[in-house]
Amino acid sequence: MPSAAPAPAPAARPGSGGATRTDVLVVGAGLAGLHVATRLARQGHDVLLVDRRTTLAGAIRTTGIFVRKTLDDFPLPERHLGPPIRRMLLYPPTLSRPVALVSDRDEFRVGDMAGLYETSAAVAVEAGVRLALGTRYAGRHDGTYHLAGREGPFTVRARYVVGADGARSSVARDLGLDRNRHLLVGAEEVFPVSPDGEPPTFHCVLDPRVAPGYLAWAVNDGEHAHVGVAGYADRFPDGLRRAMERFSAHAPGLKGVRRPDTVERRGGPIPVGGVLRRIGCADGLLVGDAAGAVSPLTAGGLDPCLRLSDLAAQVLDDALRTGAPHPLTHYSGASLRSRFRGRLALRTGLAHIRAPAANTAAFTLLRTPPGRAAAARILFGDRSFPGRPVPEPSLVSG
Repeated sequence: MPSAAPAPAPAARPGSGGATRTDVLVVGAGLAGLHVATRLARQGHDVLLVDRRTTLAGAIRTTGIFVRKTLDDFPLPERHLGPPIRRMLLYPPTLSRPVALVSDRDEFRVGDMAGLYETSAAVAVEAGVRLALGTRYAGRHDGTYHLAGREGPFTVRARYVVGADGARSSVARDLGLDRNRHLLVGAEEVFPVSPDGEPPTFHCVLDPRVAPGYLAWAVNDGEHAHVGVAGYADRFPDGLRRAMERFSAHAPGLKGVRRPDTVERRGGPIPVGGVLRRIGCADGLLVGDAAGAVSPLTAGGLDPCLRLSDLAAQVLDDALRTGAPHPLTHYSGASLRSRFRGRLALRTGLAHIRAPAANTAAFTLLRTPPGRAAAARILFGDRSFPGRPVPEPSLVSG
């Protein structure tokens, strides 16, 4: 996945101690924040997008796995996507006799997230977004948003604010909206590999000793390896870092792969409680991880992040154009949660598995035709939310 190097997007430069006005303040320049900001700017609105990072190519937290539904509906730049993956292997705790799921369609591609973020930022600025990197959100007081930028503190008066600031959203706190309570923690290592003649494969290990309440993974697409572990923080007896070290030393799918001395390391919290109920109010709304827009079972977040961002941009555009009172109150996660009842129930079941024997027994079912079919529906399924067509090209086209 070669990372192109587009010219850095210019930053907005509010004066030190000064104030600025905008239609929409977006806090957080991940894919969700970039997507909302670009859509609104293309619709003619003034948008200020801020992120505490000084470069969007650093401090990446997502593994960057895009599912087929996203690839079908959003024109992501080909140069930032790895080879298609059709094959997934599910491993029991013994790592023997994995269950193979092979699709007749391209199911996954792993994105070069540094390149995607930088390209998306350049597209956003071209659309008219004012981008301020190295700018920290410092809270909301008396309807004014306080920020700390490279040239000092400043304030923003915005008609609406968008919280795209991650699983532990400060914007959600200040708006009095729901906040994520059910969180996993994850860690991942990324490094280049050489083709070994094997088809690109997604390896998943279900072992509560390695990844309590979730799974460990090794994606080898012939260009890069992504090796990771996630689970409930209080169930890692020696901590997440030690669990990551143990798994990466023996991860499946990497036999004969030379691991470089220096690897890219990623990590962070993963919300798995499903989309939150109260994600909008009269003053703003939440998108991405801040809204819990992650599958509660698979923890895949990039597809729901982009789709919920589409809905957010539509709601905000309507609010800005009509000036109707409290227009954002119709932006609710309660109805969206109904689409995840089955996965929320399975998440609860997975969270309670603490003994490897239970996972081993589950593989007896997985090896049957009905079990394999059920697994394929979950892992290769077309369902997403909010379930409406994408009304215009994605921000990351080009």
